[in-house]
Amino acid sequence: MAAKTKRRNSNQKVLPRIEQAEPVQAAKSESPRETGLLGSLLLAVITLAVYSRSLFNGFIDYDDRLYVTRNPHVRSGLTSETLRWAFTTYTAGNWHPLTWISHALDVQMFGLAPAGHHLNSIIFHILNVVLLFILLWKATGFQVRSLVVAALFAVHPLNVECVAWAAERKSLLSTLLFFLALGAYGWYARKPSIARYCSVAFLFALGLMAKPMVITLPFVLLLLDYWPLGRMGPGASPGPLATSRKPLPSLFLEKVPLLILSGASAVTTVAAQVRGEAVVSLSTIPISWRIQNAVVSYVLYLFKAAWPLRLAVFYPEKAPMFWEVFLAFLFLSAISVWVWRERKQRPYLLTGWLWYLGTLVPVIGLVQVGLQAMADRYAYIPLIGIFVMLVWRLAEAADSLAYPMRVRIAVVSVILVALAALTWRQIGFWQSPVILWTHTLELTRENVIAEDNLGLALSDVGRFDEAIVHYDNSIRLSFSHPRPHVGLALLLVGRDPRQAIDQGKIALSLTNDPEDLIAIYSGLGQAYRKIGDYKAASESFQQVLQRDPSNGDAMVSLGKVVLLQAADRLAHEADQHPTADAYSQLGSVWEQAGEIDRAKKAYESALALNTKLASAQEGLERLSKSAQ
Repeated sequence: MAAKTKRRNSNQKVLPRIEQAEPVQAAKSESPRETGLLGSLLLAVITLAVYSRSLFNGFIDYDDRLYVTRNPHVRSGLTSETLRWAFTTYTAGNWHPLTWISHALDVQMFGLAPAGHHLNSIIFHILNVVLLFILLWKATGFQVRSLVVAALFAVHPLNVECVAWAAERKSLLSTLLFFLALGAYGWYARKPSIARYCSVAFLFALGLMAKPMVITLPFVLLLLDYWPLGRMGPGASPGPLATSRKPLPSLFLEKVPLLILSGASAVTTVAAQVRGEAVVSLSTIPISWRIQNAVVSYVLYLFKAAWPLRLAVFYPEKAPMFWEVFLAFLFLSAISVWVWRERKQRPYLLTGWLWYLGTLVPVIGLVQVGLQAMADRYAYIPLIGIFVMLVWRLAEAADSLAYPMRVRIAVVSVILVALAALTWRQIGFWQSPVILWTHTLELTRENVIAEDNLGLALSDVGRFDEAIVHYDNSIRLSFSHPRPHVGLALLLVGRDPRQAIDQGKIALSLTNDPEDLIAIYSGLGQAYRKIGDYKAASESFQQVLQRDPSNGDAMVSLGKVVLLQAADRLAHEADQHPTADAYSQLGSVWEQAGEIDRAKKAYESALALNTKLASAQEGLERLSKSAQ
């Protein structure tokens, strides 16, 4: 008996203390499953309470138009044509059919009422929070620590952008599938089989079809093999989910099919972004600048996670100072050295740190897509690694110092309440485009995108003079950026058509984007019509219809231009050979073209020549009734 006891004690020494599952401090009648259910319910209630504010927010002009409000395929709902389009389009510079289907389903359920779209985003976030809790708990055996990590993930302000922004459904959906793939991998690690492996690959493929950022899954699985699963090497200590142990080369070969999926997704994504002209060339942002920005951004994400007070929807790209890059590199190196030295006693540190560094690689800016230096939404998955590092290390310190449970609960509660309050505040900035972009300009400098989008938002609510100021600011900061020229051209159509034409021509020289070209030619057509150049107006509307044959506005406008051209010819003939019938016919054409004042004058000229002409009398009566 003594020998058995001695053997059991020696086995316990093999595992570091931190890797042993904590006992569940619950009443005798409560099992770990029951406390896990209560924890999941608590997380869901907290997340819903904090994010309920977004239910009162509207759509945002920044990408929401492209993804929902002005996308004719999504607006059609979940139809067979929408499904075909979703799997074949590169719209928005991505191939993510599941994201398009998700938006179409929202429209099918709620129409274009923003509250319904936001509600589904909240539900996706709740599912992600609960899944994170369950996955961590089952993989490590630590229920309370996993609950705290999931709570941080639930209420951290950096995640607001993914949840409160309708167009970011792709982040929520891809993360859900990413977590499900991790769960399937834990199932596979318990008892490896081809069927279980195929479930991992299938869920991973679905995740890539929602957003390619989850391309790093094979790398993440290798990290989990190290900790908490303990599958890496014959001397590894297996975690609660894993029973098999393999050397590193075997574990790497095991991920090859998943790496093939990653490669295929990378090729598809680059092709989509190149086709959509979303990739910024090296001549615009050189590789040295990108590397420096990546180093600094890694530190800035950590700073924003620790001090989430100045969060903006768009951070403009700028060249970092040498001292910023140097200090950031030293900081990252110091953490890397620390976690490496602690890897045997505290393997969670190395896994958490490499999770953070690795999952940010696709969006850290080495392949630059868009003009942003960084984006809060990119931290949605990566910061989980930091949360695990902090919670596990602080819990271990609290254990070694024997802090009472009530002190730990108080500290965690204060932190979570503070973060939840900041998140509630941050959600408020997403209430409307004007509020969002005004807030962004308060936090950033020389922000071309923010100036342009605030101009658009102000124009949409009729604050035209203010909009012109911000469009001018955007043009001053970057004359080669086409969007402010497009916005200014459309805004000036009714105020100064000739200046609108000048801005439209500049915009045409700066962009090949199909959506931009449709807007530009539409504005040019209206401006040319205003100044009476009907030939140029007709050509402009025909350009719109070449790019979008089903554009109803362009069809109607082109029809009016044809009528106006006909009216011009009739007016010339009536002036040359004035008759009552000629003026009455001219009045009818003006009326059909919507030129009411001109139609009225033509009918009056007809009656001046023939007071009893019935067609002219009837025309005036119609105009009189329509004016009432």
